[in-house]
Amino acid sequence: MNFLDPQSLITTFGVLGILAIIFAETGLLVGFFLPGDTLLFTAGLFTTAQAAHEVGVAPLSLPILLVAAPVCAIAGAQFGHYLGDRYGRKLFDRPNSRLFRPEHVEKAEYYFNKFGPAKAVVLARFIPVVRTFLNPLAGMLEMGARRFFVWNVIGALVWTESIILVGHYLGSRVGGIEKYVLPVVALAVLASVVPVVREVLRGRRETPGTRARHPGERPGERQDARAGRSAGQEERL
Repeated sequence: MNFLDPQSLITTFGVLGILAIIFAETGLLVGFFLPGDTLLFTAGLFTTAQAAHEVGVAPLSLPILLVAAPVCAIAGAQFGHYLGDRYGRKLFDRPNSRLFRPEHVEKAEYYFNKFGPAKAVVLARFIPVVRTFLNPLAGMLEMGARRFFVWNVIGALVWTESIILVGHYLGSRVGGIEKYVLPVVALAVLASVVPVVREVLRGRRETPGTRARHPGERPGERQDARAGRSAGQEERL
């Protein structure tokens, strides 16, 4: 059993396995290594009889995937937000290990601060690792649950439906497409990240009122520092 091989996951666990992995990748910190993009694409691919027959599996139900996949993506992200809101910085305060690296959190926080909460929640769906860590980070940084839910729904729908439908379309048009799953998904992910990269390059020069977080500064420390300074100023007044 290879948890990094979407075809192996689908043939072993079927639709329920797909949905569980989508939830885990978007809601549980330990799920960041799971193949969300390739899994959705391969699932869409196997909704066609032609592609499913070539690997010896029963075709998956396209309607079920189109309904259940975004629901699990929404539920997973909302659960991640709840964890961040409930446990705060303690959720990320753990030693460096195979399953947890501080740079993952730093990368998620960079996008959160760079694009703002709403846009970051949507864009993060298309960026592996970031889509796992940004959800609890949003909760920790006090993005309201209702506001998060709205952009969570938008991001989940765009992410899951687009990748599943691309896989379904190619599976019904191109023979032997399962041999090219990884290259095709890589191109799709690259295309989705292009707008993010463009925004980053535009904003390389920070405005006078902003600055990048210092290396080693934990998520949320800047907000805590600002709050402390404000409290000190009020006391002096």
